[in-house]
Amino acid sequence: MSEFKAIESQDELDKIIESRLARQKESIESKYADYDKLQAKNTELETTVGTLQKTVEDSNKSTAANEKTVSDLNAKIAGYETANLRTRIALQNGLPYDLADRLVGDDEESIKADAERLSTFVKGKESVPPLGSTEPPSDKDEDGAYKSLIDNLNLEGE
Repeated sequence: MSEFKAIESQDELDKIIESRLARQKESIESKYADYDKLQAKNTELETTVGTLQKTVEDSNKSTAANEKTVSDLNAKIAGYETANLRTRIALQNGLPYDLADRLVGDDEESIKADAERLSTFVKGKESVPPLGSTEPPSDKDEDGAYKSLIDNLNLEGE
């Protein structure tokens, strides 16, 4: 080190302080030379993060809307499949098309069981045609007397 030298004027003090401040400034600038670059990069990354968060929120909203649409469409498809199954089972059991909506059940077996039960009421028992009448015709009407006269005529021999 250099030997101590007393400061005798203000100019000497200003030079000593300036040199000390310059060394301190160089030291700080060397340590933090990338500070401005880092600050700019940080601002850029914050902007990117904000944009990405907005994109994620929009994607989540879109996904939720698409999932709701898919679930609604799946429910419609299930309804159509059930209606088709009911119609097919109703026609297999001889039920009218209009009664297909009356069938109840959660699965195919329960719908078939309900269709079989309902078909016994709808079809009914086969009716047997009535037998021929064994009673003689009545002569109570106007033509009855003429009919019996013609039936009793013996047209042979004349």
